[in-house]
Amino acid sequence: MSLRRGLTRFANFKTTRIFKIRSLSTHTAPNDQSTERKQTHFGFDTIDEEEKTKKVHEVFETVADKYDVMNDVMSLGIHRVWKDIFMQKLAPRPGTKLLDMAGGTGDITFRYINYLRNIGQKQTDKPSHVTVSDINQSMLDVGKIRAERQGYKGDPLVSIDWLCADAEKLPIPDESYNAYTIAFGIRNCTHVDKVLEEAFRVLQPGGRFMCLEFSHLSNTQLQWMYDQYSFQVIPVLGQLVAGQWKPYQYLVESIRQFPDQDRFKAMIEDAGFRQVTYENLTFGVCSIHSGFKL
Repeated sequence: MSLRRGLTRFANFKTTRIFKIRSLSTHTAPNDQSTERKQTHFGFDTIDEEEKTKKVHEVFETVADKYDVMNDVMSLGIHRVWKDIFMQKLAPRPGTKLLDMAGGTGDITFRYINYLRNIGQKQTDKPSHVTVSDINQSMLDVGKIRAERQGYKGDPLVSIDWLCADAEKLPIPDESYNAYTIAFGIRNCTHVDKVLEEAFRVLQPGGRFMCLEFSHLSNTQLQWMYDQYSFQVIPVLGQLVAGQWKPYQYLVESIRQFPDQDRFKAMIEDAGFRQVTYENLTFGVCSIHSGFKL
């Protein structure tokens, strides 16, 4: 019955997709007192804007301990390849100061450290640093445990700190970092434009913004196959592996709500970034977006 409801919601969504999927702006709903409540999407649902942060927080609070296992199950391990390519594109050098936003469990941060180790960062090089930031403390707690178990804690060449913060209002001074990454996190934010503006603010001139996010396939037949897998298989896997259906139903719905590659590229440019580009991975299942603060 839950599967049928999910497919019905998806079918209804497809009929109005042209009106919904290209916009992340909020709208207002008047009430009897003539006040305005700003509204936004949560998956395919429309909710009061102030509720979204709470709901997203609850989703990741629920799945934190199974998050990495489910990534492997849902993507058949391909997410690891995507993240490896993402870090190769960033190509950090010794002395890089990275803000890894929505980085909770440490997947991007650990690749950053491994990359610096592999290129042979030396004691004489300028020290490198990464701040792992996430709005959900449970995700950060998982990341800290992984960092200690996998030998990343106390690295003499790359320091790590952990920051529980909202990507829309970072408690960070201007021009503090020269690289900013966010992987599979920006679509969960209520105001994507504010996240981009904050990324621009905390980056130093010449700093680089990079985002890895699910996107849209240009081939209609492949998109249909991807939709079938997403809506008929992923929530079932969530129930079987993590004991959770709804968070993974939200996951696939939130992907369909996110702008396509060109629209998101325009949003990054609107935030002030230049030389903005994107590269599709796996036919457009996800994309790497890049821009510079010049």
